[in-house]
Amino acid sequence: MDSPPKSNTLKTNLCFFFVLLSTNLLTLFLSSSLYSSCSLRSLTSTAATTATDDRSSFSGQLTSQSDELLTFVSQQSLPLGFNVNFGSGTIYSPVGRACTLFPDELLRYMSYNVNGSCPDDELLAQRLLLKGCEPLPRRRCRPAAPLRYPEPYPLPISLWTMPPDSSVVWTAYSCKNYTCLINRKKNQKGFDDCKDCFDLEGRERTRWTTPDGGLNFAIDEVLATRKPGTVRIGLDIGGGVATFAVKMMERNITIVTSSMNLNGPFNSFIASRGVVPLYMSISQRLPFFDNTLDIVHSMHVLSNWIPTTVLHFLVFDVYRVLRPGGLFWLDHFFCVGEQLEEVYAPLIRSVGFNELKWVVGRKLDRGPELREVYLSALLEKPLSNSW
Repeated sequence: MDSPPKSNTLKTNLCFFFVLLSTNLLTLFLSSSLYSSCSLRSLTSTAATTATDDRSSFSGQLTSQSDELLTFVSQQSLPLGFNVNFGSGTIYSPVGRACTLFPDELLRYMSYNVNGSCPDDELLAQRLLLKGCEPLPRRRCRPAAPLRYPEPYPLPISLWTMPPDSSVVWTAYSCKNYTCLINRKKNQKGFDDCKDCFDLEGRERTRWTTPDGGLNFAIDEVLATRKPGTVRIGLDIGGGVATFAVKMMERNITIVTSSMNLNGPFNSFIASRGVVPLYMSISQRLPFFDNTLDIVHSMHVLSNWIPTTVLHFLVFDVYRVLRPGGLFWLDHFFCVGEQLEEVYAPLIRSVGFNELKWVVGRKLDRGPELREVYLSALLEKPLSNSW
């Protein structure tokens, strides 16, 4: 019998090969498409479930709270419906996530009569705020006010005149008048924030007036690094009784002063002087738009008592709110000597400022054995390539 022609056998084998290859490629394509589609749906479903769980968890943490808090955090519909600026037809009141971590204190704080008088509980409110419950959710009650509130002194007299004791509600403080606050540096043992700040005839008078070639920069020395009149508005972080803001006001510069009431009526005192207080902690995002301020100053507050990550957040936030060419005056930052080179100098420099001045000196007020140092720096946000 004759054998089949070899050419027919070769054609048949090639045909089977191409069919097999095509089938495998089609199978691979279909399995990849189905896998990708299922994976995407799975990821989307997981993300949605996680978000729902987070919202449910947050709501669950509030179920034992007062009706007023539940009303505050609930969704509110906009009366005119969908708003293109919001991108929504609803609005939520902001409340700090950390508030839910302290349910007993939060319940006490939010237990009050709506449309009535607020409890006189400044210490409780400040404790919550310092723990990260910021902004505080109390909204619909009237705060305690002095019984016989006096009219403030007019400007410019108010800048350097002690206000009357009757301008303050003293319940939250160990001192019950300004004379006690002025004398506490010599009469009171232990630490208190800004112990001699309320004595306007003492060291406050001479702060930032004369440069010493070292850690103590003068206001006029700093302003001389900018064109005249271009430093107009700014912020002083943890500014005590706002003497920095007062001295800048005397130079036609507007400074907002952030301050807490740490065993003293700092915010009331700042307002009595005729400058603007801002009651907020160092953990809060600065309430200013990007690239707007000419200068940010901070003395003593930004130091090694702040967690490193929180400090990094804050220095970046200072960079954010400063305009290009704006100044960050870091005034007497303190830490242990080796911390400066190993931690804080790299942290500050990582943000991207230009260094106009960088001065390091020893901090000896608590004894040389602690090896503490001060850093005073004048930093500039670059005019270009700021990102």
